[in-house]
Amino acid sequence: MIPERTTKGGHILAVDDDEGLLRLLALRLRAWGFRVTTAASAEEALSKIAVEPPQVVVSDVRLPGKDGLALFEEVRIARPALPVILLTAHGSIPDAVRATSRGVFGYLTKPFDSHALLEKIEQALQLSSAQRADDDADWCAGIVYRSTRMADLLNEARMVAVSDASVLIRGESGTGKEMLARAIHQASPRAGAPFVAINCGAIPEQLLESELFGHVKGAFTGAGSARAGLFQAADGGTLFLDEIGDMPLALQVKLLRVLQEKAVRPVGTVRAEPVDVRVLSATHRNLETAMAQGQFREDLYYRLDVVTLVLPKLEERREDIPLLAGYFVQQVVGKYGKPVSGFAPEALETLATAAWPGNVRQLYNVVEQCCALTTTPLIPLALVQRALRVPTVEAMSYADAKQRFERNYLVQLLKLTNGNVAEAARIADRNRTEFYRLLQKYNLMPAMFRADGDGAKPD
Repeated sequence: MIPERTTKGGHILAVDDDEGLLRLLALRLRAWGFRVTTAASAEEALSKIAVEPPQVVVSDVRLPGKDGLALFEEVRIARPALPVILLTAHGSIPDAVRATSRGVFGYLTKPFDSHALLEKIEQALQLSSAQRADDDADWCAGIVYRSTRMADLLNEARMVAVSDASVLIRGESGTGKEMLARAIHQASPRAGAPFVAINCGAIPEQLLESELFGHVKGAFTGAGSARAGLFQAADGGTLFLDEIGDMPLALQVKLLRVLQEKAVRPVGTVRAEPVDVRVLSATHRNLETAMAQGQFREDLYYRLDVVTLVLPKLEERREDIPLLAGYFVQQVVGKYGKPVSGFAPEALETLATAAWPGNVRQLYNVVEQCCALTTTPLIPLALVQRALRVPTVEAMSYADAKQRFERNYLVQLLKLTNGNVAEAARIADRNRTEFYRLLQKYNLMPAMFRADGDGAKPD
């Protein structure tokens, strides 16, 4: 008999490496009216949590690789408000009890009673619903992290979002400055209005003014009709000026006037049009140095830099790399129509310890390349090394390695002696007969190394 539920809806992530038991658990949960996502490993579960967090996780303790307790520890760090229920055999009960003291919502012994499981899930959902009311994370959806560094940054961003203060986001290329700007917009009172972004370094100076402020008909060659600028398009919302440090000085003066007057003058007219726009800006440049060199206006800097947020490099938040990699796999796997579930352990370790000069953007590109080329559900180390352009050690037998060395050694000797076999044999401390046998073994002709020889030299 299926027990009746007391609450409606609910997204449950079920985790078990036993395909039959996982299917049975999923059927039972769906019969109770839950929306169910399944995973066969802790690694796959973490990837799915990063893409679409469930309201409750129900996991077997015994899993390949990381077990259910390790999964709980990862969830506790990344999403401390997400309830985890463990299903455990009798031998693992002491571990489950200890985990409960560390924050596991509860555990049930196998075979579990359906009424007990439903009751435990209902309790977890009630807790999850209450926490979601106070902790709505939709504003920063897509920003995947578990590091304290990112948590602190997002707390600052959430606090500054409710004001109308200008924010300058600093960080290297590829760290996610526009994503953070969008999150600030979503957490602000302007969330229902447009978010408009422009890269100030990607547009020629003669076009950038028109893009920002608009133009009237006939303002310049090719202006066959009037056009509103991005300030007008973002009216009531947020305008994000990416790479503000690359904006030409002449335009910096006009931007400052707009910020002071809260009005724009389209190119070709002196008539000002009022705009209500919050400006967020970002740069990878050192603006203090740019000001000292006369490349950036100090008065504009202080208008833009009311609050500064600094995005860390990916290398400064390495604990986020496995989560990000899993999240990106889930994003791109459908594009290639392959059943890719994640990375092999050694491949994931290589990602976590690699240098990332291109930051999160480079990690995404590496993950996409790996997904495109993999032929297995778990992406192997070799593909990660290829995507990272990491030199790999060629695996060969001792005999093959010895032969390669021997041939290369003979080639170098013949080059050194200009094909003189007697001299080469003397240097190698071998008699001429033995040396000739070695040359024949590797099909090396002395004439190939003589300046006046007929043979062509080897590569």
